[in-house]
Amino acid sequence: MPDRYHIHAVPQPAQFPRVGKFGSVDWREDCSRCTNCVKPRCLYDVYRNEAAYNRDPFSSVRTLDGCRACLSCVQGCTKGLLNIAPSPEYLGLGDDYWKPEVILSTWNQADAGKIPVSGAGYRGRFHGPGFDSIWTDMSEIVRPTRDGIHGREYISTSVDIGPKPLRLQFTPDGKLLSPPARLIEIQLPAILDLPVWQMPGANLAAARIAAAKALKTLAVVTAGDGAQALPKQLPAVMPLVTKGSLLESRDILESVHIAQIWDGPDAPALAAELLAINPDLIAVVRMPLSPASADRVMELTRAGIRVFQVCAGLHGREQSPDGRPGRHLKDALREVHGRLVKEGIRDETTLIVSGGIALAEHLAKAIICGADLVAVDTALLVALGCRVCRGRQHPSSHCPAGLDSLGSDGYAAQRLVNLMSAWHSQLIEVLGAMGIREVRRLRGEVGRAIFMEEIEKEAFGGLRRVSRAQVSA
Repeated sequence: MPDRYHIHAVPQPAQFPRVGKFGSVDWREDCSRCTNCVKPRCLYDVYRNEAAYNRDPFSSVRTLDGCRACLSCVQGCTKGLLNIAPSPEYLGLGDDYWKPEVILSTWNQADAGKIPVSGAGYRGRFHGPGFDSIWTDMSEIVRPTRDGIHGREYISTSVDIGPKPLRLQFTPDGKLLSPPARLIEIQLPAILDLPVWQMPGANLAAARIAAAKALKTLAVVTAGDGAQALPKQLPAVMPLVTKGSLLESRDILESVHIAQIWDGPDAPALAAELLAINPDLIAVVRMPLSPASADRVMELTRAGIRVFQVCAGLHGREQSPDGRPGRHLKDALREVHGRLVKEGIRDETTLIVSGGIALAEHLAKAIICGADLVAVDTALLVALGCRVCRGRQHPSSHCPAGLDSLGSDGYAAQRLVNLMSAWHSQLIEVLGAMGIREVRRLRGEVGRAIFMEEIEKEAFGGLRRVSRAQVSA
């Protein structure tokens, strides 16, 4: 049995301005200065910086970072001066996919590297669009054979990247005839991907490389950023090269084990050029998720390509030619996976998906839908303070989270490690609740999930729509 994979999370307080979920309405002019003030006794210590706010004459309504809305301060104040209300700034975070609760949860996970636990419990919906329409099978949770992160049985989260032959050929005397498989094993079914939109500064790429090295996974970077990596970090680097930058990227391609190229008419030829530079290299074709992705993957597999990264949009949907959002990643991914299974080459192929992977549960659900592993992009920016505003709120100023001025002190890398530590712990909890011992077994196991669209179709598909006239008659 391999050594247990462990991510070393270290608490890393945020250096960016935090936005709390709740705001405090504090009528200080009516305060009687009694000795029974509930603020110093706050269980979550959210009033610790009260003195700083007292210096601000306009701070009667403020955000409480860390408030869990236990309402003990509201109930305990003898004068009834305190009240808790949702913060308008918090409600304005993100958009309809990257919701405020997703952003805040990601911040908290990047702070401590632990699974977020809310004493108030979950009060949201249990069904929605996209990944929210998938219910995972937790039948083992009432009699767990493998009790997650606290269990004594090892649960493997390692996956392989690279072409995997279905069979090996040997000579009569036992010598291997088949070429050796070019495989990379990573201990986490997630790699750290490029940002969806352009981000200035090189320190973000350096932080992703450092985090990938610590996590024993890979970081997708441009060839220029990969060339700046330290020699000991090169096993964690996956450069993205183009045909025009191939000659300039020769040194980095000779030093790494895997590289990406953009999809295009000359993708097979470009992959052959990569192998001419480094015969041991694994070539990955990166393509946007579209209605034609399944056909394109099959076309490239016939050309010898075996590793793909399929990239959905920011909200996890297909990127249609007309610009309109197409199917969600979960539906398009099941089609690609199903085509590979039908052709009998699924086990030879590695499928990486990205775009819209916002929560730890999306990691498990994407694998259930057919992915081997995921590439995390926007969630990494959120861990560093991004509000997913994409310049809408601050078009003429610097990034409010300071992503354009990150230092090289290890702060950003540690927050990325913490986020992936929390996701890894949650993945193990899911696998333990399912009674699954390794994440490879989860790939394509749609029997381990309930898809709400299929259940609704089965339950209500036979009903006919009746008009009002028919009802009146």
